[in-house]
Amino acid sequence: MARNLESNLIEVIPVIPSSDIQRDIQWYEEQVGFEYAFGDDQYAGIRLGKISIHLQWHADTEDDPLLGGSVVKFFVKEVIPIFKEMLRRGTVQEDAIRLLTPWNTNEFGFYDLNKNAIFFVEDIQQK
Repeated sequence: MARNLESNLIEVIPVIPSSDIQRDIQWYEEQVGFEYAFGDDQYAGIRLGKISIHLQWHADTEDDPLLGGSVVKFFVKEVIPIFKEMLRRGTVQEDAIRLLTPWNTNEFGFYDLNKNAIFFVEDIQQK
């Protein structure tokens, strides 16, 4: 598994909670120098050179998509070999893979023991 992940790894993007996406985009632009890359009021990406941060709406309520944990996205060249390894280990089920998403990715994710969401993402837009 480590070899599949290491040879496929492109970048790691932290996904941080935000109670107000538009406010936080503006703050990161003005205070840090990031630039808006994509998004809406629920989920957005900002970049500064080669560094990316994703902002995800978080309200610490029952309908909160973060479920009290954090999110890390591992962007990889090919997600299928990693998915197969996670299937073999029993980490995910067959239906966990999402292919050709509306946001141009192939991806899957799971929660660790602390409710942190771990995603492996192949950006098919880049191919």
